[in-house]
Amino acid sequence: MKTEDDQTLVVRCRNGDRAAFGALVVRYQKPVYNAALRMLRDPEDARDVTQTTFLKAFARLEDFDPRFKFFSWLYRIAINESINLGQRRPVFEALDETLEESAPGPDQVHGHSQLAATIESTLQRLSHDQRAVIVLRHFLECSYEDMSAVLEIPIKTVKSRLFEARKQLRQKLEHQIDANLFASRG
Repeated sequence: MKTEDDQTLVVRCRNGDRAAFGALVVRYQKPVYNAALRMLRDPEDARDVTQTTFLKAFARLEDFDPRFKFFSWLYRIAINESINLGQRRPVFEALDETLEESAPGPDQVHGHSQLAATIESTLQRLSHDQRAVIVLRHFLECSYEDMSAVLEIPIKTVKSRLFEARKQLRQKLEHQIDANLFASRG
């Protein structure tokens, strides 16, 4: 069975075929959830954003311009919803990020999970705009063109925002790693 492209499914959905929208949901629910999770770092919030994204997409399907990629339009909704929710919710930092997991594995696994946790917590300290470009480029592997479409900004702005976001992330990570090293020696 041949899989229909997004444009065909959108046309079918606009003609009243709800199963076509269901196919789009199945196709994009994981990437949308992952984008929201990377932006918000809370599974419940990510599920809420995912649901809201698809509800808004369905309600606004007539606004979708078929000259563009459907996933870019959908990601734009998801990123905007994530930013909106992130701005409404207070940011809580873990009391002690050095606590070991309840079921520790080999040192290497623990080291990787600790590094991943440090990166995730540092990512959350970036501005919403900076976090969005990092998530789109490095976690969702979007091209500059796709990022431009999702964020509705010129490609030059995408590149400069990504440069600044990487610089900020690097500085914050270096500071966090230095702080962790100092704490472990003390």
